[in-house]
Amino acid sequence: MAVDEVVTKLKSMRNPRNVEGMARFGINPKNCLGISVADLRKIARERRRDHKLALELWETGIHEARALAFLIDDKKQVTEDQMERWVRDFDSWDICDGCCLHLFGETPFAWGKAVEWAKRDDEYVKRAGYTLMAVLAVHDKKADDASFLKLLPLIKKGSTDERNYVRKAVNWALRQIGKRNLALNKAAIKTGEEILALDTKASRWIARDALRELKGEAVQKRLRDRARRKIKEIG
Repeated sequence: MAVDEVVTKLKSMRNPRNVEGMARFGINPKNCLGISVADLRKIARERRRDHKLALELWETGIHEARALAFLIDDKKQVTEDQMERWVRDFDSWDICDGCCLHLFGETPFAWGKAVEWAKRDDEYVKRAGYTLMAVLAVHDKKADDASFLKLLPLIKKGSTDERNYVRKAVNWALRQIGKRNLALNKAAIKTGEEILALDTKASRWIARDALRELKGEAVQKRLRDRARRKIKEIG
């Protein structure tokens, strides 16, 4: 299906009332049609792994077309140059997070971009860096602890950024790394306590929220149980 046909279909599904609701949740209403995620997923299921269409949809600048783009793109054809072009276009947290979760996090460039982008100044580029860290902590089952330990200093450094979308992503990255296993939990808690000691508005919020979860009995029990299962599997 040509990009014009897809865009025509998307525009026929426009829902201005939904746009107002999305704006209340911090989603940039510019070029937004108000189509639900469920409806976009239905469309995406019909067009999986269409790299050319994904690139064309992204270039329309339409919010939902860009969401559809990262849902249908072929991760094997994504290039580093494409990632750099797209990340510069991020103007809403949902596009940033969705693109990192459904596409960028599955590319061989994910680890490098997590580090690179976390060091940049643009709010959504920086958010993308920390979002990728969180995504990798959940989905990269083969990564070793050392890879995540190297990210903790960057998380500490980013914890003083007062911008809402950055601090939330920093918090997310710290929590997800700390929920991976007992060793990383201990390291993340230590980093959280160091962040708390920085004593800025952002660092206090990030640390207190993360430490509450990481030290909580629910997480601790889950990690202990996971460790016991792993020992049984080895034995």
